[in-house]
Amino acid sequence: MEKIMDIRFPHLGIEIAHLGRSITIGGFSIAYYGMIIALGMILGFLMASWQAKRTGQNQELYLDLAVWDIIFAIIGARIYYVVFSWDYYAKHPGEILNTRGGGLAIYGGVIAGVITTLIFAKIRKQSFLCLVDTACAGLLVGQIIGRWGNFFNREAFGSYTDGLFAMQIPKDAVAPANITHAINQHLVTIGGTQYIQVHPTFLYESVWNLLVLVIILVATPHKKYNGQLFLLSQLLSGVLFLFAVGMLIFKAKQTQAKQTQ
Repeated sequence: MEKIMDIRFPHLGIEIAHLGRSITIGGFSIAYYGMIIALGMILGFLMASWQAKRTGQNQELYLDLAVWDIIFAIIGARIYYVVFSWDYYAKHPGEILNTRGGGLAIYGGVIAGVITTLIFAKIRKQSFLCLVDTACAGLLVGQIIGRWGNFFNREAFGSYTDGLFAMQIPKDAVAPANITHAINQHLVTIGGTQYIQVHPTFLYESVWNLLVLVIILVATPHKKYNGQLFLLSQLLSGVLFLFAVGMLIFKAKQTQAKQTQ
């Protein structure tokens, strides 16, 4: 039986109690993670289709592209996740194909999607840059929604923080491999339950991608050349990546300074 546990945002006064990971219909368990990923894919396609319509393109072309992109993006996302978690999967090879509980890396999906789109463009004799310009808005929608799958899975969080958006998750609900030494050093005990307290990076990324999406939609009528929107979306996503790396370095230096005092 699934253990239902809460998630807390103490400094915001928010507590989400009895939050499970799945629902059961007719004796079959369906993970929220999978439902959210599927919803992100559907809405992502609808966004790309709408972008095609507003720019005078054939919407059916993007339906064909979406079918192949979704298939290979899932494969790519899983391969990326397994490769970077190989210490675990080398000991549990039977889990490599088990994606029901999560384990899809968005960066692997993006890489696979871009490669698939490049091949699709060659076969269908279409402009690759035009295709990715139109599809990038759909990709952003998928990321905005998909990150909330990480929330239900209690994964893809950041390092320890006591900031305004600090998120507390029961330690028992988190995979041990995702709990670093620094996080373990700052456990919080409430009502006999140990919680980790971390950055909700899924939330940061979801909100940032929403802002990037707005910029892309506003910029679409003013596009000067093919590839411009895709390049803009990747540059803005890169800003978030650099910010995250900077925060990690800053926190590491802070921790090191405290240890030497």
